[in-house]
Amino acid sequence: MHLAHLKLRDFRNYARLDAAFSPGFHLLLGDNAQGKTNVLEAIYLMATLRSFRGVGGAHMVRHGQKGYFVGGKVVGRGDHDIKIYWSTAEKKLSLDNRPVRKLTDYLGVLRVVIFCTEDLQLIKGTARARRRFVDLLLTQTQSKYLPLLQRYTLALRSRNALLKQRAPDEAALDSFSEELVRLGNEIIRLRRELTPKLSPLARLAYRRISNDAEELRLDYQSSVKSDFAVELAQSRRRERAYRSTLIGPHRDEFSLLLNDRSAAQFGSEGQKRTLAIALKMAQAEYLTGIHGSAPILLIDDVMGELDVKRRGGFLPLLERTHHSRGQVFMTCTEENWPRELGRDLQRWEVRQGTLKKIQ
Repeated sequence: MHLAHLKLRDFRNYARLDAAFSPGFHLLLGDNAQGKTNVLEAIYLMATLRSFRGVGGAHMVRHGQKGYFVGGKVVGRGDHDIKIYWSTAEKKLSLDNRPVRKLTDYLGVLRVVIFCTEDLQLIKGTARARRRFVDLLLTQTQSKYLPLLQRYTLALRSRNALLKQRAPDEAALDSFSEELVRLGNEIIRLRRELTPKLSPLARLAYRRISNDAEELRLDYQSSVKSDFAVELAQSRRRERAYRSTLIGPHRDEFSLLLNDRSAAQFGSEGQKRTLAIALKMAQAEYLTGIHGSAPILLIDDVMGELDVKRRGGFLPLLERTHHSRGQVFMTCTEENWPRELGRDLQRWEVRQGTLKKIQ
């Protein structure tokens, strides 16, 4: 799989961009605030329909304009054309010139893994960030997972709305409870099945980058201990006090442990940064194993933060992606791009919202 063409109109600081990309390694070089990360954001947006920076559509519109357009051609098992238009008045998403009716028909056409400074939130942030990471991975590998998660979220919102009422309809509350249990049990099952597959990949990636410094373990801690229906019924009195659903997959945690101690509490900044990269490497390896082809890797100034030893652990993933004719987009300044990647790469100069290939 690779992105063969990218088209931007009024996206971030790009008034107009048309660029063709071959498989392989693409190095985006330029000073800060020139638009390197914006290219990665556009590619990530096409894959997931959201920004990895955690912002809404309005933030991605070029200053003074009403909306943005992001489009591209993806070459994989087939060729696909993606078109996204966003404005406050109108939102359009099309695949192969047809409007997308169901997200399950769209997500997976372009698979990416992003490495960026925001990844530190996987370690330092709330449990929600770690749930979102796992949910994205399951969405990328299980076609039924996204609609399952959407229906669960809808039932949860409806149930919470009832709990906020002074005298909620008990029959309606029971109905939403049943729905929550039915959907929640399936979400818990899929998360539980994924954890022992992902944990060894993350452990190996961490070991490579840190040179066997510590032992990493990913531990799934469901808020449901044994029987969701029973535990939900038992929490009803507390729910009335808090006016919220207190148990279920929306309260799950994925603990990250280094030598059996919490990485968030006891890890150094270097360990946390290494761990964040290891999780993303595990994500890329897992996707490759499931789909038989590497996802597109988007690497935003991460290599510059690593010393030479840690870079060495990162390189095998890049080399495997390269040998399988995958695609990598990496942003760097001229001073800090990793020379150990060799000469077999394509260099692009990014300057004030323009992209120009360096011959």
